[in-house]
Amino acid sequence: MEQQTICPWCDTEIVWDEEIGPEKHCPHCENELSGYRTMQIGIDRDEDEQDDNWEEEQEQQQDDSYNDDSNEGFRQMNVSWLAAEATIRQMTDSQEEAPECPSCREYMLEAGKQTVSLQPTIHAVTGKPVIQSPFETVTYICPSCFQTSTVLSEKARNQMLELLAPKE
Repeated sequence: MEQQTICPWCDTEIVWDEEIGPEKHCPHCENELSGYRTMQIGIDRDEDEQDDNWEEEQEQQQDDSYNDDSNEGFRQMNVSWLAAEATIRQMTDSQEEAPECPSCREYMLEAGKQTVSLQPTIHAVTGKPVIQSPFETVTYICPSCFQTSTVLSEKARNQMLELLAPKE
C-alpha cells in the first residue's frame, strides 16, 4: 500500500512505499514533514479496509494532534487562522515585493518603512561611504513564524549604487 504526503511548505506530493517508510524531510525543500501542518492521504484503499482502520487512525491522530490549550508551536491552526490566510495572500499579492522568510520560506508582509540615521563609515577603497545617512528601509514580517527582515528601500538602493559606481 502506498501512502502520500503533501509537504506543507512547498505543496509537493511525496509518495513513499510501506517497505521503505515515510520521509522525515521533504526531498524538494528539505523542511520537516512530520507534525506541524502535515497531511497524510491514503490512496487506493478499499472501503472495508478503510472502515477497519478508521478507529485506529482516529485514536492515533488524537494522540498526535496539537493541544490547543498549550502554547507549543509558533502558529495555531484554527478557523481564525484559516480566514487570515486568505487576507495574507491578498496582501502579499498586492505588495511590490514579497520576499521569502529566511527561516520558513513563507512570503513576508510589508510592515512599514523606517528612516535610519547613522554615522557612515568612509571606506579606504572608495574614499566614500556605502550609503549616505539618513536612508530608508522597508521592514517585512513573516505571518507564519513572525521573523522580521529589513531591506533597503528602492531609493536607498539606487543611492548606494550611485555611490559605489565608478565615475567616468
